Amino acid sequence: MYHLPPNVENLSSIMLELNPDAIIAGYDLLVAPEFLSESICQNIITEANNAPFIPATVYGRTDSGTVDERVRKTSRLQVSQETVQLVTTRLLDYKATVEKHFQVSLRNCEEPQFLRYKVGDFFVAHQDGNTGLIRLASDAERRISIVIFLNPQNDRQIEGSYSGGTLKFSDYRKPLAEFLMPVEQGSLVGFRSELTHEITPVTRGERFSIAGWYR
Repeated sequence: MYHLPPNVENLSSIMLELNPDAIIAGYDLLVAPEFLSESICQNIITEANNAPFIPATVYGRTDSGTVDERVRKTSRLQVSQETVQLVTTRLLDYKATVEKHFQVSLRNCEEPQFLRYKVGDFFVAHQDGNTGLIRLASDAERRISIVIFLNPQNDRQIEGSYSGGTLKFSDYRKPLAEFLMPVEQGSLVGFRSELTHEITPVTRGERFSIAGWYR
C-alpha cells in the first residue's frame, strides 16, 4: 500500500480523497518497493557524491542529445562501471516482470543514468518515446521508462532527504489529470514512455535517482 506524503507540492483535496493505489493502477504504473536495498542505495549515493558529473542532455528533433537548462537542469553522475553493471543486471533480471505488466515484448535496456538534482533543478513535462515529439534512432526506441529513487523525499529536514523534486504524471483524459508519485527509498516506478511526466523543482537537499529505459 502506498500512502501520499503529507504536504508534498500542495496536494489537491481530490487527490487526498482518492486511493493512491487506484490512481497508480489508473495510470498503469508498475511499482516495485525495495527494488534496491537501502544499503545499496546508500552505497550508490556515497559513490555519487565523489563522482565526476556532466549536465544531463535532452532529446528533441535531432538524434543527438543537447544540453538545455531551460528544459532539464540536473547532473548526470559518472559512477563506476561496476555500479552501472549492478543496476543494469538488476533491470535485465526484472524485464520479464515489466513485459508481463505492460503486455509488451522488450529487447533490452539502455545504460541507466545516475542523476543528482540540486535545489532549483528540474525537468519540464515531457515524454521519453513512442511519440513524434521525440526523435531517436530506430534501434533506440524507448517503450518503458523507469525511475529508481535512491533517497527519501520529506518536507521535514531529515538528514539525507530532499523536498520538492516530485515525479509528476499528467494525463488529462483521466479522472485525476495530474498525479504526484509517492516516494519510497529504493523503489522503482515503471511507466509507458509516451506518458507525460516531469520532475518539479527541488526546494531542499539533493535528489538522487536513476533513470532507465527498456526498448
